[in-house]
Amino acid sequence: MEQVRLNKYLAKCGVCSRREADKLIEQGVVTVDGHVGLTGQTVRGTEEIRVRGKLLEGREERHVLAFYKPMGVTCTEKDPHAEKKINDMISYPVRLTYAGRLDKDSEGLLLLTNDGDLINAVMRGANRHEKEYLVKVNKEITDVFLQKMTNGIYLRDLDTTTRECEIQKIGKFTFQIILTQGLNRQIRRMCQACGYQVKSLKRVRVMNISLGNLRPGEYREVVGEELEQLYADAGRKMI
Repeated sequence: MEQVRLNKYLAKCGVCSRREADKLIEQGVVTVDGHVGLTGQTVRGTEEIRVRGKLLEGREERHVLAFYKPMGVTCTEKDPHAEKKINDMISYPVRLTYAGRLDKDSEGLLLLTNDGDLINAVMRGANRHEKEYLVKVNKEITDVFLQKMTNGIYLRDLDTTTRECEIQKIGKFTFQIILTQGLNRQIRRMCQACGYQVKSLKRVRVMNISLGNLRPGEYREVVGEELEQLYADAGRKMI
């Protein structure tokens, strides 16, 4: 059996993303045949591998959900101060993790999966995967605003310039925007830099997965050709 790095094996088992797996290994909560796992260590999957004492049973069946995250729900699993968490909204027999956050004040499409490799692929900014949003702002949208947003905005607090993006005015105060990166609160920061304030923000698409007719708090399973296309676009193999 082919050897893989321990962090990749944890991701394949749906425990978490590779980056999070590295943190678990550094914390010393991952053991391999009774010994504390090491960063960079390789395994075959035939070992007794435990995370915080829980035995891993190898690769789980892959599950991907399209979930409509309502406003007021926080993308977190453990924050005791969050009034409503993702886990409070969904009852599903398999533990799932979100692939890309939406802030508490935003709503719309959130992909949930137990495939850590897919999470990594979707969230990696270098892959330039499209994410589409509908945004309402506090004052009339001008051609100057649209051009600035399209060309990229320098965000002083992050010391970075956003990538060029597609944007279209669809109402006096509303626009549609497609991003290929995921900076923290990016659209809100971009609008603020242009003198605008976001009143509402909804994500309607991630790559080939659309929000469709889902209502806040509802989810659907991504299956068949739609799932195959997601993996193909993410550059991952469905094994």
